[in-house]
Amino acid sequence: MMNAKKTASAGDAPTPEMIRRMPKVLLHEHLDGGLRPTTVLELAREMGYQLPHDEPDALGKWFFEGANRKSLPLYLEGFQHTIAVMQSAEALERVAYEFLEDMASDGVVYAEVRFAPHFHTNEGLGLDGVMVAVLRGLERGRTEFGVEFGLIVCALRNQAPELSVQLVELALSYREQGCVAFDLAGEEAGHPAKEHLLAFQLAKRMNFAITIHAGESFGPESIWQALQYCGAHRIGHGTRLIEDLVAYEGKIIKVGSLAQYVLDHRIPIEVCLSSNVHTGAVDRLEDHPFPHFHELGFRLTLNTDNRLMSNTTLSAEYELAAAQFGLGVNELETLSIDGMKSAFAHFDMRCKMIFEVIKPGFAALRDAYELPDRTRRGDVQ
Repeated sequence: MMNAKKTASAGDAPTPEMIRRMPKVLLHEHLDGGLRPTTVLELAREMGYQLPHDEPDALGKWFFEGANRKSLPLYLEGFQHTIAVMQSAEALERVAYEFLEDMASDGVVYAEVRFAPHFHTNEGLGLDGVMVAVLRGLERGRTEFGVEFGLIVCALRNQAPELSVQLVELALSYREQGCVAFDLAGEEAGHPAKEHLLAFQLAKRMNFAITIHAGESFGPESIWQALQYCGAHRIGHGTRLIEDLVAYEGKIIKVGSLAQYVLDHRIPIEVCLSSNVHTGAVDRLEDHPFPHFHELGFRLTLNTDNRLMSNTTLSAEYELAAAQFGLGVNELETLSIDGMKSAFAHFDMRCKMIFEVIKPGFAALRDAYELPDRTRRGDVQ
C-alpha cells in the first residue's frame, strides 16, 4: 500500500523504490534458473547432493560467476546443479511456489515461467507427475500471493524432434490447468528450429501459443525461421534482429524486411538485458539494441531470463533500462502494459490486468510521488 506522498527526486526519473512498487509483467523466466540459493542448498542436503559451496551467498556468487562468461553454453553449465535438486514432486512444488512468492515481493502481477519437464524425471517421476507438481506449486502461490501465472513447456533444439512432439502433447494436456504455450530453447547454432517442425505444426493445429528462443546466439536467420517456418507468436531474446537494421552515426536509417515484419505485426520481443551481457549476446549493456528497438516502436517486454544465474530481479532489469537508456515512468508503464498485451493469458484476463491492476497501479504510484499524469504516447504499442 502507498500511503504518504513522496516527491520524486528527479521529476519523472524513477527511483529503485518506485520501480519495485510498479505493477510489472514477466514473460521470460526459466524455473530451473531462478531458484533461491538457500533453496538449492536445502534441497541438496535433503537428497545428499554435493554442491560447490555450502553457504548461500557463496553459492549464489558461484552461480553468477559461472554464468557471466560471455558464452551461452558456459552460461548453461550451472543448470546441472539446479536440475539435480529438482527431481521430486515436493522439490518441484516448492520451487514453483517460491517463484510466485518472489514475484509478489518484486511487484510482479503476472508471470510466465518455463521449463523442460523431461529434465526432472531422473529419479523416477513421470512427465505427468512433474507437471502436476509444478502446477500445484504455482496454483498455491497464486492463491496465497495473488500473482497470476502461465506455465510454458520447453523443448531443446539439440534433442530429438520426436521428443518435442511429445512435449507439445504434454503441454496441451495441461492447458486447462494453466499451461499456456510451447517453447524451443537451447543453443541455436547448428540446431535450426525447423528440425522440430512437426511439434510446431501440432501446436498450431491445436490453437496453442508458441514462443521460441531466437536471435540470441545466432543471426536474423534464426528469427526468420522461428516466425516463418515455426509460427512463433513471440521471440525470446531477439537481440540479433539489430543485424537487419542499418545505423549511421547512432541512428537507424534503414529497416530490413524481417525487422519490418516484426515491427508491423507487433511480434513481441522478450528482452533480457542482463543475461544478454552474461551470455555474450552483446559485449556490454551499452551495446544492447534495446534503445534502437524502443525508438522504432517495437513491442518490447523486459524479463529476467534466469534470476539465480544472472543475479537479477525484474525490478533490477527495469532499473537498468531506466539508468542506461533513460526510460522514465511512462516508458516503464508501457513496458508493463505491452508485457500484458503480449502474455499468453486469455484476452479477458489481459484486459482485466491492464485496466484493473497495471494502469491503476501506475496511477497510484504517480499520485504517491506527485508525478504528472501519464501522457497518451505509447498506448498504441
